[in-house]
Amino acid sequence: MITGRTQNLGVIGWPIAHSLSPVMQNAAIKQAGLDYNYTALPVAPENLPAAVAGLKAVHYRGWNVTIPHKAAIMPLLDEVDEAARIIGAVNTVLNDNGRLVGYNTDYLGFMGALNSRGIELSGKTAVLLGAGGAARAVVWGLLQAGTAEVVLAVRNPAKAQPLVEDFSPYGRVTVCHWAEDLFTEQLRKCSLLVNTTPLGMTPQVEACPPVVWEALNPKAFVYDIIYTPAQTRFLREARQHGHEAVNGEEMLAGQGAAALELWTGCQPDLDCMQKALHQALG
Repeated sequence: MITGRTQNLGVIGWPIAHSLSPVMQNAAIKQAGLDYNYTALPVAPENLPAAVAGLKAVHYRGWNVTIPHKAAIMPLLDEVDEAARIIGAVNTVLNDNGRLVGYNTDYLGFMGALNSRGIELSGKTAVLLGAGGAARAVVWGLLQAGTAEVVLAVRNPAKAQPLVEDFSPYGRVTVCHWAEDLFTEQLRKCSLLVNTTPLGMTPQVEACPPVVWEALNPKAFVYDIIYTPAQTRFLREARQHGHEAVNGEEMLAGQGAAALELWTGCQPDLDCMQKALHQALG
């Protein structure tokens, strides 16, 4: 029951009605018996400064941040965690007694699905399809895990170059074109193949990055950060070629769990969050 002592949490974005964060966060809050409440909050881009000031004024304990505010919110905060600064995006804000601190838990969510399966990437090669905003958190997570080389396979290498330059101080990051022979060579040696593009997402479910599956290392793990649909064409083809694969549901639940732990100091039930999310996705 919500009372005057209940601490408030939320997610801000525009639009936000589609967000599944309230479903999984409130499931974990209930499971843990915490006196918190989590709500979706629609915030138009032009109202972001006012919204941040308002949430601080009414003592929200914290909130998640989604499109289109992940970068725009950064100068409005008192402090930005190193990982969020390097990634260039904040997805979680903690109100620490009036001091707003920004974090990025997306990379933790991404790595969680790999860590839970015991996939060791230290000294290995990972190939990422795409180099957009979603790829930045993935690159940081992989470099933190000791991945020897992160290869960005893209349609436009020039557009990917800024990402290479931003992350090269922290590890080996290279880029190649999807149509180059180098892409095929990297597929043969990689231990992980990740789709960070929107290709295959609902409603364009038959879209798929141009992977030559016969060239991919037969032992490579395949990861699609898309979660709608649950099985993209990319994942379906990977499994047909004998690869172990996972979609983005665990990443979404994992980043939410990491955020909830920041706000409450309690480690939430990740299985509970994943189950609530899976049920909501149908």
